[in-house]
Amino acid sequence: MAQTATTRNLVERLKAHDPAAVADLSDSYGAKIYQLAFRYLRNREDAEEVAQDVLLKVHQKIEAFRGDAALSSWIYRITFNAAMSRLREFKQHLPSAAEPATDEETGRPLRRDVVDWSPLADEETLRKEMRQALVRALKEMPALYRAPVILRDVQGLTTEEASAVLHVKEQTLKSRLHRGRLMLREQLADFASGLSMH
Repeated sequence: MAQTATTRNLVERLKAHDPAAVADLSDSYGAKIYQLAFRYLRNREDAEEVAQDVLLKVHQKIEAFRGDAALSSWIYRITFNAAMSRLREFKQHLPSAAEPATDEETGRPLRRDVVDWSPLADEETLRKEMRQALVRALKEMPALYRAPVILRDVQGLTTEEASAVLHVKEQTLKSRLHRGRLMLREQLADFASGLSMH
């Protein structure tokens, strides 16, 4: 995909170690990186750390960017990998079910933040149930299908961007996305009676 003049200029400045380019990189992509990380991690602190790590990694590894795909796709791929790495670390340190994780200061059970939805007052109960069902359905879905659904339907990436992030052909992405959506539809059949997600 051809890079825009602005993107080419940013890449050239990053490669030339222009300090202002790092700020421009953060201004241009920081929020999107954070949003993508948050969709996977569902925890603000983890997403912020991953976003900082990704910006640093993009700056350090900019020489490896060849321009075969959009800069955004390359950055989202790094973000996806960083978020998956963080999730693996989190799973390795999960306490057993008999021993829930607690805050060291308060002793209260830790609660990881869930995606911030904005429910309408008259549908709040149904929406809460749907959010829980959606999170559960996404967790149970094989990663092969979950990633395309999150990238396209939750994060809003284009088919081209999502296929670049996942290193698959667009047709493969569309096929997996279709299968993932069917799985979600089956899981959420109870909520299909006219309740919108947004």
